[in-house]
Amino acid sequence: MFFPSLPRFVGLLATGLLGSSLAQAQLTEMPVQSLGLVPLPREVKAYTATYALPQKISVYARSADEKDVANLLKEMLIPLGKTVSLTTTSQGAQIRLTTATGTTGPEGYQLVVDQAGIRITAAGGPGLFYGTQTLLQLLPPKPAATAKVPYVRITDQPAFRWRGTHLDVCRHIFPVSFLKKYIDFLAAYKLNTFHWHLTDDQGWRIEIKKYPKLTQISAFRKETLIGAQQQMKTPADFKYDGTPYGGFYTQEQIREVVAYARQRYITVVPEIEMPGHSVAILAAYPELACKPGPYETLTKWGVSEDIVCPTEPTFRFFEDVLTEVCALFPGQYVHIGGDEAPKERWKESAAVQEIMKREGITDVEKVQGWFNTRIEKFLQAKGKKLLGWDEILDGGISPSATIMSWRGEKGGIEAACRGNDVVMTPGGFLYLDAGQNPRPHSPYEPLMIGGYLPLSKVYSYNPLPAELTPEQQKHILGPQANLWTEYITTPQKAEYMLFPRLLAVSEVAWTPAAKKNYADFLPRLGQHFARLDARRINYRIPEPLGLDSASMVKQGNRAVFTLRSLVPGAEIRYTLDGKMPDETTDRYTKPLQVPLNRQITVRAVTLAPNGRKSPPVELLVK
Repeated sequence: MFFPSLPRFVGLLATGLLGSSLAQAQLTEMPVQSLGLVPLPREVKAYTATYALPQKISVYARSADEKDVANLLKEMLIPLGKTVSLTTTSQGAQIRLTTATGTTGPEGYQLVVDQAGIRITAAGGPGLFYGTQTLLQLLPPKPAATAKVPYVRITDQPAFRWRGTHLDVCRHIFPVSFLKKYIDFLAAYKLNTFHWHLTDDQGWRIEIKKYPKLTQISAFRKETLIGAQQQMKTPADFKYDGTPYGGFYTQEQIREVVAYARQRYITVVPEIEMPGHSVAILAAYPELACKPGPYETLTKWGVSEDIVCPTEPTFRFFEDVLTEVCALFPGQYVHIGGDEAPKERWKESAAVQEIMKREGITDVEKVQGWFNTRIEKFLQAKGKKLLGWDEILDGGISPSATIMSWRGEKGGIEAACRGNDVVMTPGGFLYLDAGQNPRPHSPYEPLMIGGYLPLSKVYSYNPLPAELTPEQQKHILGPQANLWTEYITTPQKAEYMLFPRLLAVSEVAWTPAAKKNYADFLPRLGQHFARLDARRINYRIPEPLGLDSASMVKQGNRAVFTLRSLVPGAEIRYTLDGKMPDETTDRYTKPLQVPLNRQITVRAVTLAPNGRKSPPVELLVK
């Protein structure tokens, strides 16, 4: 039997969490993996006995935090066919939510299920909420009159305080309804930060009352590039759709999304790009440029040499904008971008040369550091912290600035060594707009930016670089996955790129690296496809595993492949004649035996229970 440490044991006893049934009964343990929990909690004991949760449920909650979480749980149980009432009397309640000091950290919780019912204890609202999310994973994904909940004892808390995701709404904008659906998913998997990329060259997406032309002009582009820009070699290759595109979020909508996220213990971090990625601003306010206009909101992707000039009118503009932004977002961080800001226009500018002379700056790159310092002081006066991409290191930063390391880990390591806080988001591990197919620009995948970032690589990431000392590692706030949307035009395509990889991100962010195991993760992940279906999420169906050179076993003059699917209840269909597998081709029922020395292309797909099909996995067997 598992027992907590003595101080925790006393706390549990005081709150009634050590029910006599679970504390005294001799129960049969079962594998934790069978619970299918993602992310994996720190300490779990599971038993074969179950508690029958009826259709009508009473939830005990007394404090404000307890009642807030109970109301959210009530909402989340409705799709499972449950009728929930709240009570301030613990007697007879099937679920009891209790706040208690000295249990776990601010986001930690303890969950016990036994014959006395379900009890969740935490220091406050965040921990209680995460405990309910674990409970929901113990319930069936579809409505049932009586749900059998396995007896468990779970003590859990996150590995990192920043567990982030990002969404670019500038290249393509997404409706508020999708943002809420996205936030619901983040909350369900214990991610607590939503980085909202609101401004860029291709569109300005936030209403600013003092500058109406931002939503009249900057929020729209006349047309959009067609196809993959990285494959275009000459000007003649660039073709456009001729269709105006744009939109923005009103301040009322911003408040709605922020409040929705906050209710689910998610902080929304706004990003207002400066000084680069600012062509959309110049389209509306060309007087902020170093070089006379006119300008127009960009219709293609990439980096522009046209950026705002670091003059007093530009500072007034951004201070006015940030005043409104700070009022809309109660979180402590404001992201100022700071990436990909070419200095050609600044080198040519007499105004910038005068600034350098006046401020004693000899390198134009350092002008951006001076610019950022002024912006940071303004933000600090508003009670905010400055956050920026790792390029802001190049111009110099203050000890209070926070770095988001995206060009690998180098910037994050440098910043942590200096004593700056860091969010780790290296493109090679956490940029989820990268492809999921090893074949570049596969015809079986939707149009995307390219690259190859499989589920296994996402899961392998450890946000704590070995190059840092334990003391320096304390500056690593946590990881963040990003989704850039140059080629992601709809919510359905966003979901395809995000899932299931975002479940791997949740475990990278929540579970200590020492407890992570990819082979253990995969079967737990498999139990979540039905949950994604219940949420109507358009996840990418994983290809069959086992059709690769490393998995091949030679038996005489044949190559033998043992295939399996990550999706429970799925079929695997295959072909040996070069055709595309579908529901009419051969069904995999036993290891494939493929003749050697005959140049045979083997293809296989997963046919999921929901009727959807994976992209093919293929191998040329020589």
